[in-house]
Amino acid sequence: MEKNLGKRGEKSKPRLKQINRQQMVMRPMDVEQLVPEDHEVRGVWEFVGRLDLSEYYEDIEVQEGEAGRPAMDPRLMISLWVYAYSKGVSSAREVCRLCESDPAYQWLTGLEGVNYHTLSDFRVEHKEALDELFTEVLGLLSAEGLITLERVMHDGTKIKACASSDTFRRENRVRAHLEAARQQVAEMGDPRSTEEVTPRVTKARQRAVKEKRERLEKALEELGKLRALKSRQEDKKEVRVSPSDPEARIMKQPGGGYAPSYNVQISTDAKEKVIVGIGVSQSGSDYEELVSAVDRVESKMGKEPAQVVVDGGFTSRENILAMSGREIDFIGNMGIGVVQSAGQMKRRGVDPSFYPNAFEYDALSDSFRCPAGKILRPEGEEKRPGRINYRYRACPGDCQRCAFREKCCPQNKAKGRTIVRGVDALEVSAFIAKMETDEAKKIYRQRGEVAEFPNAWIKAKIGLRQFRLRGLNKVGMEVLWAALTYNIKQWIRLRWRPQWA
Repeated sequence: MEKNLGKRGEKSKPRLKQINRQQMVMRPMDVEQLVPEDHEVRGVWEFVGRLDLSEYYEDIEVQEGEAGRPAMDPRLMISLWVYAYSKGVSSAREVCRLCESDPAYQWLTGLEGVNYHTLSDFRVEHKEALDELFTEVLGLLSAEGLITLERVMHDGTKIKACASSDTFRRENRVRAHLEAARQQVAEMGDPRSTEEVTPRVTKARQRAVKEKRERLEKALEELGKLRALKSRQEDKKEVRVSPSDPEARIMKQPGGGYAPSYNVQISTDAKEKVIVGIGVSQSGSDYEELVSAVDRVESKMGKEPAQVVVDGGFTSRENILAMSGREIDFIGNMGIGVVQSAGQMKRRGVDPSFYPNAFEYDALSDSFRCPAGKILRPEGEEKRPGRINYRYRACPGDCQRCAFREKCCPQNKAKGRTIVRGVDALEVSAFIAKMETDEAKKIYRQRGEVAEFPNAWIKAKIGLRQFRLRGLNKVGMEVLWAALTYNIKQWIRLRWRPQWA
């Protein structure tokens, strides 16, 4: 106790080691020791090293023995983006910062810095090479037995665009903004301008104004496409587009609400949940995307899947016929629609006791008998893909004098009640019968586990809930980077990491 007392008998302060953050330190560093041998960044580097990157190297202008600054190795750039996406990092500036501080990025670069402009440009360049890279990855995974194409689960997911809902404008506003942008371009080239700025700032401003003008010109082009589409659909609503991302479309979100988005289509092999096909669409609905999705799988893998499993959004008679024509076993939700649904009857004010199932069909006379005993005779037919709808109508006088008219056809003031009998094509009938079997139902129950897994992984792990890039072309490349990362991560999990167990 006496040792802690000062000269005057007061308690002395403990002596502590001071932290000096102002000093400069020089220490040896073994770059190979920055990450352990089983670190996944080594797996990324090893896998990318197995790929044929000749298309990337062909675009490099600087050659050995010639003057010029050495180019960044495409293997390094690909590995950086794949590893960054696997950690949920999609910002070029953030990757640049991590190359200065994070051991895994430092190991990849060998402690060399990478400019964020170089990273950003590399991500959106070489579209054909990136697409070929994805194909080659599938070839390597198939060679290692991770892909069979015996069963492919397909699903779509909406990912928000790099645009806000309140940026959508009508044509007159877009034209006004475009004229202002053109005027701004003209003023920037005016030699009478007295503002003193550096050449770098000048080029940055010119690039920004040019990109803005190009987006506005693209917006006018997209307005024309939408107007033509609305005209075919007889939609009276005035079309709008977003100058921020003219190719984005307002779509319903999984959690509710609407937002500018793109429809990302993902085909997943059921064996090890490897993505075997990926695409981006501007359509808010899914059922029109199945045929193109199968085409993408065939293009990448060299053959069609033996079986395709989808949810109700893709199950239509058109798709049933298309898959049957390609001899692909098609498994889907039974929700392919009926001719006259209960919802339609309810909106028309029809009492449930007079719904279509209350009418008796007589095949011999090809007629229906209503609950009141009146006869409905053939009136015409409508041919649709995979189905023929036969229409039957009652005599107008019978309906107008009927005591049950207000329950049966309250909105029909002059004509008789109609019933539609649908006859499915043989392929559709066979599909419906197949989906009633226990085996088909068991296969369909596996769909969510396989098809929705990569959707969730890309959004949760990669963080791709909203695109950083704009435009259908660049958005497609961002999706390719995400799918490439996902597949390489699957290889690391299934083939590379077990060797360190």
